[in-house]
Amino acid sequence: MIRTGLLGGSFNPAHRGHLHVSREAIRQLGLDEVWWLVSPGNPLKPKAGMAPLAARYASALEMARGRRIRPTAIEGELGTVYTVDTLTALVRRFPKRRFIWLMGADNLAQFHSWRDWRRIASMVPIAVVARPGYDAQALAAPAMGWLRRFVRPADQARHWTTWSLPSLVLLRVPPDPTSATALRAADPQWHENVMETFHPEALRDGVTRGHLQQRSQFART
Repeated sequence: MIRTGLLGGSFNPAHRGHLHVSREAIRQLGLDEVWWLVSPGNPLKPKAGMAPLAARYASALEMARGRRIRPTAIEGELGTVYTVDTLTALVRRFPKRRFIWLMGADNLAQFHSWRDWRRIASMVPIAVVARPGYDAQALAAPAMGWLRRFVRPADQARHWTTWSLPSLVLLRVPPDPTSATALRAADPQWHENVMETFHPEALRDGVTRGHLQQRSQFART
């Protein structure tokens, strides 16, 4: 059993906030690794200002280098857009892994707008990471009205593989102020800079080949 956290997002671009959350999740949940699911396209986010998948994937690779974090654009290979469909495919493909979904408090605040969100909560445990300015809104969110009865104590977070579902744990994580929005505002052409650093063909091959390597490498686990 490989304890694997799943952190989905646009990673537009990947930044130290993603890294900070992942490290804390590994520590507090006793994870073996975290997968960054670089989304081909988030249906809840506008397409305007969204960098190409190859550039976002490349930024995730650079940020996660040498750590127990595996960026992947596997949703492009699976052909899934919604989290519920991605989770269904991952649970089926990797039966020897135990997955826990990682999300920020800002996502919990809008979780009720996700497709089949109750089904998501019934498929895998959910760990919610505090995020400055969103905690009160998240705790008052419509989804939390249903999930509140399933909240587990944070001091039992390492035992998440034994929990019945649904289950949710609220992790207290020291805040990191890094914002992808602020990074894009400071450098609107960041994705072009990535394309200059990494050859476009290498990026395309890396996304595709990365899927195949992960599928082959993880098939035994």
